[in-house]
Amino acid sequence: MQKVYLDNAATTQVRKEVIERMQEALAQQYGNPSSTHSFGRSAKTAVEQARKTIAKTLNAQPSEIIFTSGGTEADNMILRCAVRDLGVQTIITSKIEHHAVLHTVEELEKEYGINVSYVDLDEFGSPDMEHLEELLKKDDTKKLVSLMHVNNEIGNITDINAVGELCKANNALFHSDTVQSIGHYPWDVQAVHVDFMTAAAHKFHGPKGVGFAFIRKNSGLKPLIVGGSQERGFRAGTEPFHNIVGLEEAFVKAYEHLDEETVAVKELKKYFVDKVLKEVPGAQCNGLSGDLEKSTYTLANIRLPFDKQKGLMLLFHLDMKGIACSKGSACQSGSNQGSHVLNEILEGAELDKPSLRFSFSMYNTKEELDYTVEILKEFANS
Repeated sequence: MQKVYLDNAATTQVRKEVIERMQEALAQQYGNPSSTHSFGRSAKTAVEQARKTIAKTLNAQPSEIIFTSGGTEADNMILRCAVRDLGVQTIITSKIEHHAVLHTVEELEKEYGINVSYVDLDEFGSPDMEHLEELLKKDDTKKLVSLMHVNNEIGNITDINAVGELCKANNALFHSDTVQSIGHYPWDVQAVHVDFMTAAAHKFHGPKGVGFAFIRKNSGLKPLIVGGSQERGFRAGTEPFHNIVGLEEAFVKAYEHLDEETVAVKELKKYFVDKVLKEVPGAQCNGLSGDLEKSTYTLANIRLPFDKQKGLMLLFHLDMKGIACSKGSACQSGSNQGSHVLNEILEGAELDKPSLRFSFSMYNTKEELDYTVEILKEFANS
């Protein structure tokens, strides 16, 4: 049976060079980065070099990069500390954010009594900039806007330059969950008015369990996790040195090969979308995922022309044929609620049809995509 991995938005295959770098760290650089002896100093030097490497690529300062366990922790940390330390009284977000943001905002509303406003979305799931401006001007409370750059289910790209300018004009803080875009798009944090961003290494061919937060200098945020002086006192706990150097290696390789890999993966996405829409009559793209300019090149969310009963077997059938894809975020795979993203932009009969997220990487081939479409056709005709 052929094996085809098309769930790269959930996690990616780790690069060979990353594995080699991590193995070297585990075998030879096992000192605690906080220790003052030579073993510790060696590890500490490598951690700080990783921080500098990331900062340079983002045009940030090393002190603005804080290593975390991943995007979820980074989102939680930023939002919670903004309310606790900066006096944020209103958070403006959207109903199609990742649950790392939505659930945190819901908890903050309960715990601190903050105001939560949700920006209107158009029919494709993109935020209404006029409504966002209205919300920013609504009252004089201290505000934070949290809108993701690339939606993890439908791939829509938000114009964060425009969002940033609106936040700047209205003296609001701006947090963007950039987990699906860092490692896939070039960044210059001096050119974008964004105060906080988040990243996870496993989304760009690095290890799981490590990521980072970009926190603008002099933000005023205080530690959420205390108990040690690691991460310049901002996040206590022994640094997972092997994961951090793995993140650095993946990050460096991602940006070294960004142009060529973007072209290659974008070509795969176009090939797949065109073929599915042609070979499976009635198939449609959700959100903007069929638009190569307005959505990320790494994923397509496709609604298939099957009734609800038949649709229940689709993902199982694909899995039995060796094809890995998903109905939405892997973080919600155990939920029977369906996709909260699609619930916001689809209705009625459209929602009853099965929608699948296919996400691509440089490790995929056109032959794999041909096989996947053939299996979809077989299922449609069965």
